[in-house]
Amino acid sequence: MNDTIARTLRSAARTRGRRVLLVVTFAVGALAAAGLMAGLPPAELTFATIAQQVHLLISVPLPFIGVLLANGLRKAAGGRVLPALAGAVLIAVAAGFAGNAFSVAALAASESTAPDPWAHAGVIAVAGVLVQILAQLVGTGLGLLIERPVWGCLGTIVLPLGAYTLLAPLGAARGWLTPYGAAQEVLAGSAGVAGWAGWTTTALLWGLALNAAGAVLLRRRPVRVAPPAVSSAR
Repeated sequence: MNDTIARTLRSAARTRGRRVLLVVTFAVGALAAAGLMAGLPPAELTFATIAQQVHLLISVPLPFIGVLLANGLRKAAGGRVLPALAGAVLIAVAAGFAGNAFSVAALAASESTAPDPWAHAGVIAVAGVLVQILAQLVGTGLGLLIERPVWGCLGTIVLPLGAYTLLAPLGAARGWLTPYGAAQEVLAGSAGVAGWAGWTTTALLWGLALNAAGAVLLRRRPVRVAPPAVSSAR
């Protein structure tokens, strides 16, 4: 299992395109933190304000990595899903910690005049990591379900945001049924029991169920056996 996780981590940076995607994912967070520090009025500079936007932006390109990693299982005979998912989650954890670090650095370097700029910082930091994990699991789930990576990557944006838009008439229910709605709730730092229950429900729907369906589909996929080579007699 450890070998599979290690291979997954190496696979995330195997090609130049994937390395660029990793750099872009982390750079988006750093640039967002710097931009918020420079652009927001001092009275609005809080850890919650900065971290929410930083983590939401990181969660846009991060699932692309999950799509590519999971799609590799479709091409490898006998690929093990759980260790591969564990490797993808480790990358998401690193992205979450990076987002927290960018947010801390931006607020510490700012001239915030907010009454309590570090309010709920611990809860928000935990929420940031969990948000990235769920975003990554959306990517791995779609990578397992959709054969072409480009459509899987597009799906990580269109499907969650599309669901969030379509469920607008339901208001607060979007925090229970969509990753974007749930992320907004927990990254605010004051979600409470209802907010975290909503995030848990969303994680079960978009994280667990999506990947379970992908794993079942992968297991039922017929194995393509290459035809035997025909040697010509001389």
